[in-house]
Amino acid sequence: MTPPLLPDMHLTGARVLRPGGMCDDALGLSAGRIHEGCPGRAVDLTGWWVLPGIVDVHGDGFERHLAPRRGALRDLGDGLAMAAAELAVNGITTAMLAQFFSWEGGMRSPDFAEAMAAAHAALAPRQALDLRLQLRLEAALIDDFPRARALIARHDIRYVVLNDHLPHAALAAGKTPPRLTGQALKSGRSPEAHLTLMQDLHARAPEVPGAVQGLIASLPGLLFGSHDDATPEDRRHWRALGARVSEFPETRAAALEARAGGDAVVLGAPNVVRGGSHAKKVSAAELVAEGLCTALASDYHYPAPRQAALKLAPEIGLEAAWGLVSSGPAALLGLTDRGTLAAGQRADLVVLDPDTGRIGATLAGGRLAWLGANLAPRFLG
Repeated sequence: MTPPLLPDMHLTGARVLRPGGMCDDALGLSAGRIHEGCPGRAVDLTGWWVLPGIVDVHGDGFERHLAPRRGALRDLGDGLAMAAAELAVNGITTAMLAQFFSWEGGMRSPDFAEAMAAAHAALAPRQALDLRLQLRLEAALIDDFPRARALIARHDIRYVVLNDHLPHAALAAGKTPPRLTGQALKSGRSPEAHLTLMQDLHARAPEVPGAVQGLIASLPGLLFGSHDDATPEDRRHWRALGARVSEFPETRAAALEARAGGDAVVLGAPNVVRGGSHAKKVSAAELVAEGLCTALASDYHYPAPRQAALKLAPEIGLEAAWGLVSSGPAALLGLTDRGTLAAGQRADLVVLDPDTGRIGATLAGGRLAWLGANLAPRFLG
């Protein structure tokens, strides 16, 4: 059963991030929407900030809940429920759960993707948060494109990102790829079988662009992106095939090409938080400062969007910084009903302690998704 809507209320005493900046006005909530007036009872939030709910455009942090230890967890529904709780605690009200569909096997296999999507379909309607699926489709898996297309249709997946994780350079040189044994064990294959599969897929690389273009053409209205563009040529390649989002470009040149071509750029919030890429790629904060970022995503760590926005706020302003985790990703995904605290929008919001940067309450669509002990008396009376 979906959690009930909160009764009409208006939030007073807080600093509220409205379109145009912070203000002290009361924020009305009615029937799951932002209301222009002051309906219902007053909830005093003096000392707190009220900000738009975070829209996470790409995150795979749920994986640790689905497989905390290999073979230890069988109930994917329970794991996804725990992931939803973590999302809510971190102020994420709309989450794209980035699930692989790949030759890499294990939790990245087509079989697992189908099982995870089925568990999501059973759980998502009963959550306050808006939990959505993103499919991370390995471009080389062209023989399984019909299976991927069926999964997309069955679960109404609206965002597909194309990956290419094949170690082409090593395979072209006839070398054994690095970390082969460990990756094979994760896939459930022997190292020899895993290497043979990679070699076979690499040999068919010339077929991939046509297959990808055909797949995109067969799914009109879907959002497609590419992952880890390293060069401007990479971005132009994927754009020509119909993928108009550049997720986690590895270089400034690739990000510049994306923006010059009118494409969206998604960067990793953990990169901002830690002060640089863990893989020694381009600094996300530097790209943000240049205006080369459409949205920040949690990537692998759900606290990161909140932390990154607060870290950037002194440099670019709170409205711009928070927009990278709210209005920016909402617009990218075509979700016009959220991302700002404007009248008529969904009541997706977070109540944040400005002293600690932590979330005291999360409302999603006017439903209570998370309520901390400090704010419980104020909301519950």
